[in-house]
Amino acid sequence: MKKIGLVVGLVACLAAGSALAQSGMTLDDFVTRANRIPLNPTAMLRPDAHRLKGEAERAFRSVGNEIETARTAGRTPPACPPERINLDVRQLLAFLNGIPEARRQRMNVTDGIRSWMRSRYPCPA
Repeated sequence: MKKIGLVVGLVACLAAGSALAQSGMTLDDFVTRANRIPLNPTAMLRPDAHRLKGEAERAFRSVGNEIETARTAGRTPPACPPERINLDVRQLLAFLNGIPEARRQRMNVTDGIRSWMRSRYPCPA
């Protein structure tokens, strides 16, 4: 019985570590993987594309929450996007690829999305 509990605990720790590793993806890892995926209708059939899409969605949600929190607190948000944004994946990737590699290695995906939103939707002074 103790062995079963130990094995279950070990599997749970490995799964948690794997989930943390995925969410801790650097922007450079994200961009490198995204550059390998063709931008066509069949791209979403690739497992890596699903993972990247999930990572990007989490980053957009996180930045959206930051914006909402800043507005609620009366502070200037990191960006001022409209209610609905048009996302051109090619433009987003071009922007992220334009960030120097050394800097991308120190950034996470949320930092990259925040930087893109700040450049695309600056807040009025």
